[in-house]
Order: sequence, then structure tokens, then C-alpha cells
Amino acid sequence: LCSSWCPKQEDAGEKPRDLEAPQPDGALLANGASGDQQAAQRLAARLYHLDGFKRSQVASYLRKNNEFSRQVAEEYLTFFQFSGQTLDRALRSFLKAFVLTGETQERERILGHFSKRYHLSNPDAFPSADAVHTLTCALMLLNTDLHGQNIGRSMTCHEFVTNLDGMRDGQNFPKDQLKALYYSIRNEKLEWAIPACDAGLRGSPCRDEEELVSALTPRPPSTPSSRKKSNPFLTLTQDAKATTYKEGQLARKVHAEADGKKTPWGKRGWKTFYTVLKGMVLYFLKDETRAEALGMEEPIGVHHALAERASKYNKRPHVFRLQTADWRVFLFQALSAEEMSSWISRINLVAAMFSSPPFPAAVGSQRKFIRPILPTPMSRQEEQHQAHEACMDKFSDELGEHQRNLPDKRGRGRDLEEYRLKKEYLLYEKHRYETYVKLLEARLCGGSEALEQWEARLGGPDSADEGLGLTKSHSSPSLNLDPPPTGVKVKRNISERRTVRKIIPKRNKQLL
Repeated sequence: LCSSWCPKQEDAGEKPRDLEAPQPDGALLANGASGDQQAAQRLAARLYHLDGFKRSQVASYLRKNNEFSRQVAEEYLTFFQFSGQTLDRALRSFLKAFVLTGETQERERILGHFSKRYHLSNPDAFPSADAVHTLTCALMLLNTDLHGQNIGRSMTCHEFVTNLDGMRDGQNFPKDQLKALYYSIRNEKLEWAIPACDAGLRGSPCRDEEELVSALTPRPPSTPSSRKKSNPFLTLTQDAKATTYKEGQLARKVHAEADGKKTPWGKRGWKTFYTVLKGMVLYFLKDETRAEALGMEEPIGVHHALAERASKYNKRPHVFRLQTADWRVFLFQALSAEEMSSWISRINLVAAMFSSPPFPAAVGSQRKFIRPILPTPMSRQEEQHQAHEACMDKFSDELGEHQRNLPDKRGRGRDLEEYRLKKEYLLYEKHRYETYVKLLEARLCGGSEALEQWEARLGGPDSADEGLGLTKSHSSPSLNLDPPPTGVKVKRNISERRTVRKIIPKRNKQLL
């Protein structure tokens, strides 16, 4: 990058002006040692409008540690209007205007100018410009952690919130604000401006900037831990124009994490959200008036998911469970039995109509059972009903073959565990596709009728798992869906228990 003034390319036959020469109305020098406010304003305007400068050259005039560079940066930021914008939205628009380059301290200096401007435009959003600067740098680091070539797992939302404890001028940032920023960066990475040639060669990369473009262009991660995030078949697609199938109040509880791993005790609490089933995604909002903040809580994809009534869970009424494609388990409490039945039916119907066919499972040298990959894109095939029937027959045949080939009881524990996992998987998939086929048949019989009429034909609240003749699944990794036993054991209070043990004083113990 240029460290001095870059010449402006004039028309053919004209001599380029020398920007390093002092201007008639100021003492503007190349190293920025001195200058006046008017010269800073003129230079800032030219940098903003790219009048004789390239995007990759703008940062070199904003990052220097001298008074004139500070004046240029402040004047440059006046061209940006951040009033009423969230911090991540303002940062995105700022980074798209130029290429943020330089050493760490130089980049931080530019972000400091941005923070002052944002705080000046939104004085009530943060207590000081330092708080804005702290959170801005945290978002830049979060973007690198989530979308860079990192090795190992990425930062979670809880870790992001914890790392910023006490960083808001000695206090904590609002958790809702940090969660919204986290999922905004996670769902859409920060984009830098891509350098381009001058007007005569616009549209093709500049030769002297090819290295810079390649350095700034994100490359797909190749590590196994981050492969899922970069795989377009596994990335959750959020379409703002998708059809809304249902919305309403639901209480949510995370019961099991990916692969059926039990959720830690401190993360199992119930939280109430205004839930929206939009396309194949469940969004969780604080209330129905904040429909624009779809990233407030992490959305859940319902592709290849299965919703059922949680008959074993009796602590709350009207509770149903949702098992996702990666075998996470969520519990939801509806306001009534009718609402619970409606949520179950519509979630399963959306999953049945649009879930794409599964990919083959990975093949390895070891005899380890691996579930196939379930892609997230919506299926556009017309014969969705026949495809699900074929999958249902396939899993039925595989389950029968698997149950005929019982493992040796004297075999290794690993073999027995692999047999159990595969049987659990086959039972669940068979039941899931049976549910899909039944719902699609009921939907096809109704033609183009409304969802309310389709639900009415299904029956009452028990229709989601009983009215269609479906069998309950016993394959959940964390919940047993067997009906509750007829006899209920009541634990007696400790104070009500009676003991028949003879109390013997220590001094008389030897006499007996």
C-alpha cells in the first residue's frame, strides 16, 4: 500500500497533479506532520468518493498516529450516517467503503474513529465511545473465530457473553444485545470491500492488488471441526420471503444437544418466546412486535425433524418434543392441547414436504456406525411422497436385517454398543418416515385446502401421534416415550419415614 499521496490519473494528454506538493491554501505535507482543517476536509471527501484513490489506499490515510491523519479520519467518518442503526449494521456499511489494512494498532486506530462516530450518532445506545470500541473489536475477533481458518471448535454465544463481562465501562453489556450481535455475525460474516481497478479497467482485479484480494477473500476451512459450517448443504438457509406456517407463544427447554448428548444442568431452564415457523426454520423472538430481530436467539432448522407429544414428561401440560436432524432434543410447551397438536402437525408437515433426500453415510476402514448426512436445502422434487415411501421401506428392510443378525453376547463391548446405536437409529428413521408418509397422504387427499381445514380432518389433539395410526418411537437418545406406568410410586417425605433400628448408646454397646 502507498505510504504517501497517490497520484490521480488524469485524462490522456494531461499531466497528473503532484499531491505531495504543498497546496496553495494549506501546509499539507505527505507525512501528515502539519495541515489545516480545510485540507483535511478536501482529502476526506476525495477518499470517500474515491476521487483519484483506490479502496485499498484509503486506510493508509486514516490510520497514522498524527494530528492531520486524525483530522482526515474524523472528516471521513462524517460522510457516514449511523443514526438508528445497530452496531453490526453500521460496522458492515463502514467496512464495505474501503479495505481495512495495516498493523493491528493501525486497524484498531481506525476502528476507534468509527466508534467515536457511532457514539456521536447514537449517544443513548452506549455510555461512552470506549464501550463502543470494546464491542467493535470483540465483533471483529468473533468474525475471525467463526469464519476464519481456526482449528478446533468455534466460540459459543455463552462464551462470547462471558468474555465481555465488566467491559462496558465496568458494567456488563445487556445479554440480549450481545446475543443479537453474536447470531448476526454467525449468520452473516463481516464483508470487506473488494479492491477494483480504476474506471478504465473496472470489473477486473488490479494486478498490484491480486495478493491483497487473495489475502482478504475467505477460504473454505478444511478442518473436520469446521467443515460443517462451510458446507453449503449443511448451512441453515434463512429466507425472508419464505411462507409463515405458524406463529405463537411457546416455552422452550433444551433437553439434549447434538448427537443426543445430555444438556448440562444449568442450561435446561424453560424460556418463553414468540415462535415463528417460517419456511423450514423456527425463529424465537422476545415478543411478536420485534419480528425484525429474527437473530435474537439461535434459530432451529426443522429439516428432517420430528415433533411428537412428550408423553413421558408430566411436569408441565401440553408439552411436545422436537428432535432435529443432528439429534438435538427440545421440549416445547404450548398454551393448550389444540395448540400443541397444531404445532406438531405443521412442523412435521413442513419437514415432510421439503426435506431433501439424505446423503450416503461416510465410509471408513473401521466398522463404526455413522449416520448419513441430512442436507438442509429445501427439496423441489415433485414425487416427495414416493421418495419418503421408498425411504420408509428401506429402513424397514434394514431394521429387519439388523435384528436378524444379533451380535455375540460374548463379544466386545464396542460391538454391542454399535449394534444398539444402529438399531436405535433405524427405529427412529422408520418411525419418522412413517409419520411423513401419513401426513403427506392426508395433505394430498385435501388438495389445496387451507392448513386449518387439513388440521381439522386430522382430528383432535391426539391426532399427531394416535389419530393417524402411528406407533410411538422408542429411539430417542434421551427421552423414553413409553406410556407412564399404571401404578405411580409416591416418595414419602424423610420426616414421615419410621425406623425400626434400635438406638444403642455408645457406652452400653459392649454390654449387649
